[in-house]
Amino acid sequence: MTRDIATARVDDLLSAPRVTVEAELEPLIGTRIQPTGFPNLGAAEFEVPSGQKYLLLESAQSVANRLEATAWDDATNDLVAPLKGLPYVRTSVNGTSTDSLREAHRLNSPYLYGIWPRLRERAAIPMLTSKKGKSAKPADGDASEGEADEASASVDRRKLAAAVFYYDPNSVLHGVFLEKITGLARLTRIVSGFIEATDINLVASGGVKNDRIDPSGKAYEIEVDGSKKSGAKAGFGNVPYARSEYTAGRIAASFSLDIALLQSYGLGIEAERLLMLLGLWKIGTFLERGARLRTACDLVVKRDGLRITRPRAAAFPKPAELQDEITTAITACAKAGKFASPAITDVPFEK
Repeated sequence: MTRDIATARVDDLLSAPRVTVEAELEPLIGTRIQPTGFPNLGAAEFEVPSGQKYLLLESAQSVANRLEATAWDDATNDLVAPLKGLPYVRTSVNGTSTDSLREAHRLNSPYLYGIWPRLRERAAIPMLTSKKGKSAKPADGDASEGEADEASASVDRRKLAAAVFYYDPNSVLHGVFLEKITGLARLTRIVSGFIEATDINLVASGGVKNDRIDPSGKAYEIEVDGSKKSGAKAGFGNVPYARSEYTAGRIAASFSLDIALLQSYGLGIEAERLLMLLGLWKIGTFLERGARLRTACDLVVKRDGLRITRPRAAAFPKPAELQDEITTAITACAKAGKFASPAITDVPFEK
C-alpha cells in the first residue's frame, strides 16, 4: 500500500454491497501469540485445501464483543465522548446499572424486558396466537404446548429495524435476536470480523505455581463445598502446568460491513450514514487502541497495514477523522425523529 491512496469516503462506500477491511498485525513485544481457547478443544488450528496451516486467533463472536466495547467508557460509566447522543436502553438491577450497550444480547437481555412491549408496538408485531385463536402471553414468549407462533411470518424487518434503531442503533449494527417477542424478530450483524494467523508453529512451554510453605500440598486441608480437601484441589502444593503459544508468519484481522443488508432495512440515508460511520469508527478504534486480546497476545497494526480492500483499495480513515461526521449524523437522525427522546430509555426491572 502506498501513502498516496486516497482515504475512503463514506458516501462512496455506501454505493457498494460490501465493504471489507484488512489489517496486518504483529505482536507488540516478542514473537509469540496466545490464541483463544475453546472448551474440550483448545486452540482452533485448521488446514486450507492448499495444505497451509491456519490458527483462529480471535473468533467472530469475540471480535463482535470487542467492537461493542469501544462505545463505552468504564471510567465515566457512560458512552465515549464521540458517540454522545446515541440512544440506548438502561435499567438498574439491585443497585447495579446495566444497559443494551453492555449486555451480551443487547436489547434481548432479560434484564431489559421492560422495553419489549414498546419494541413490539413500534415494530407492529402481532401478539402470539394459539391454534384456537386465543392470545398467548407475549412478554416472555413462552407459548404453552400446542400453541403456534403464527406472528413470526408477519414480522416486517423494515419496521423491526426502525424500532430497534429508535431505541438502540448499536443493536442494528451488531444484530439482535428478539426471540422472546417472536421467533423471526431477528436482525443479523452488519459488521463482523475475525483474526487469523498463518504459517504457524507451536511453542510448547509451561510453568509451576510454587507453594513455599508446603510444596507437597499434603500437610494442610481446608473445607471446600462441604468436604475437606488438600493438595492442588484446595490450592496447596506446587502445581505444574503446560502452556501452548504460537509463532506466525502472518497475522491478519478481517472485517466486513454488509451494506446491502443495511440498505435493505430502508432506514434512510441519515441512519445508513450513521451506521456506516459507527462501523468504521469501531474497527479503527479497536485496532488503534491496540488489540490486547490476552495477557500474552498484545497486537498492533503494522505500518501501512490497515486498508479497505473492497470495493477498491483505499486508505482507512482514522477514528479522529470520523468524529465530526459521526456527531453530524447523530444530530441528523435525532432531528429526523429516528431516535427516542430522551436518548436514554430507562426501563424498570422486577424479579
